[in-house]
Amino acid sequence: MAGELLLSISKDEQERARYRSRRMFETDKISNELSVKYNEARRIARSMKKNGEPAEKIIMYTGLSVAEISKL
Repeated sequence: MAGELLLSISKDEQERARYRSRRMFETDKISNELSVKYNEARRIARSMKKNGEPAEKIIMYTGLSVAEISKL
């Protein structure tokens, strides 16, 4: 099944272009979602740090590293 699809895509330039476009869209979408989550974690960490929360707690809630937290 997958082999047939790959063979049909490889024969048709327009189909290859559509495939590449879909892959690029999905990759960009995932990248954007990760960026939003990272920025939100940084915002939360900045607020926690400002309120005197210990680094261990900030790490637990945000998943950021000690180095990332110290830069905030």
